[in-house]
Amino acid sequence: MSKKISHSKALVELLHGDQESGMSRRDAMKLMGLTGGAAMMMGAPVSAEAGPSSDKKVKVLVVGAGAGGIMALARLHSALPNAEFTIIAPNETHLYQPGQVFIAAGLYTHDDVVGHNKNFIPSDVNWIKDEVKTFDPDNNKVITRADKEVSYDYMVVATGIVYHYDWIKGLTEADIGTNGISSVYLNNLEEGTTKGAEVTWIWFDELKEAARGGKKPTAIYTQPNTPIKCGGAPQKILYLSADHLRKENLGANFIFATNGGKLFGLPTIDASLHEVQKRYDEITNKFKHNLVAMDVKNKVATFEERYEIKGEYDEDLKEYDMITKKRMVDIKYDFIHVVPPMGPPQAMVDSPLGWQKGTAKGWLEVDQKTLQHRRYPNVFGIGDVCGIPKGKTGGSARHHGPILTGNLVSQINGEPLKEVFDGYTVCPLKTQYGKIVMAEFNYEGLAPTMPFLDPATPRWFWWAFDLYMLKPMYWHLMLKGWF
Repeated sequence: MSKKISHSKALVELLHGDQESGMSRRDAMKLMGLTGGAAMMMGAPVSAEAGPSSDKKVKVLVVGAGAGGIMALARLHSALPNAEFTIIAPNETHLYQPGQVFIAAGLYTHDDVVGHNKNFIPSDVNWIKDEVKTFDPDNNKVITRADKEVSYDYMVVATGIVYHYDWIKGLTEADIGTNGISSVYLNNLEEGTTKGAEVTWIWFDELKEAARGGKKPTAIYTQPNTPIKCGGAPQKILYLSADHLRKENLGANFIFATNGGKLFGLPTIDASLHEVQKRYDEITNKFKHNLVAMDVKNKVATFEERYEIKGEYDEDLKEYDMITKKRMVDIKYDFIHVVPPMGPPQAMVDSPLGWQKGTAKGWLEVDQKTLQHRRYPNVFGIGDVCGIPKGKTGGSARHHGPILTGNLVSQINGEPLKEVFDGYTVCPLKTQYGKIVMAEFNYEGLAPTMPFLDPATPRWFWWAFDLYMLKPMYWHLMLKGWF
């Protein structure tokens, strides 16, 4: 009995006391194991073995071998024992992409985030190491870059997201790592490189050295006008680099330039981040600023700013009409962290599978609850490529997995689709070294796994989970469909 009480007391200290509780990292990790940490974290979905199944002989094609594609393949391979599986993906290397921020912060290395897809693709799966050039859903087939036709009965699209540094005039990928420019996102999945993260850690130290020079350097952190993988990443780099300087009582003129109108969409998290910013030196928020061009040599960033002016006065509403205007704004910098505009792969944009209009044009047109294509019922989606309101995070893809599997199996069996994705998204906002605001939300709003904890409070507990636990869970549980 006394041991149980001791564990319970320690859990309260860990959750509420954070580092000040005096608990060591080793003790924290033991406690997470004792409390069934892996089972309770992030609203764990059911394992593949616990889900629905079908013994029908069908051909299933998975396109993409990132987190979403591998998770989907693992679950479907278990649920459909008689199916013939094919996966199309060029990348033999698999990157634990959430770890790139920890590389940028000097806490992981390249080797800490690299794995191999051969360890996760079953030997009886036909692996075509290529990319899809053309989707032809009207004829249930795709064509690869090597002009190989691949037919299917059912298809899972998990192509991920594409970075478009070329949409910023004057900037090329070769500029990343030169002239004070960094970008944690820059990598090459086919080659297994993490250049952007490694460059950003060097950039952290270069920024610190410049701050020692007496004159505060100006550092800009951008967020574009497109959906991006892990929407909190731009601010993570801002706060971690600012904390890197703060540890030596150094500062800079930090500018967060975002196309958005606030720090975070949820009011409680937004308010928390404004409080976080107060602990750092000279953070200026430039809202509704979208980076459109750079003069790399002269270190000038050009933003398109949206602003409003008063129009005519409306006598009925007793208010002025507000007219949105745009103007170009040049900002000189010493250092800049660039988050590129992002979009779906061109093959998706050019295909009938993408949304055909609106702001979601080109993204995979799936139902936001069932993840089934709205016009092609034998096609499902998972991960970043899905044109749904939430979900461009690895945590979302993990929750997509059992929803997609259950509904695809039901479709095969001719049954109604019962599984519903609630929009679950998680964003571990690193507010300093050792503290995270764990923003979990869905289509309805905040959706914390641990509702007895204020989700807007930065905690070491979440830092320990993200830094120490999530990576082994990813490799040993999530990619195998066990979590």
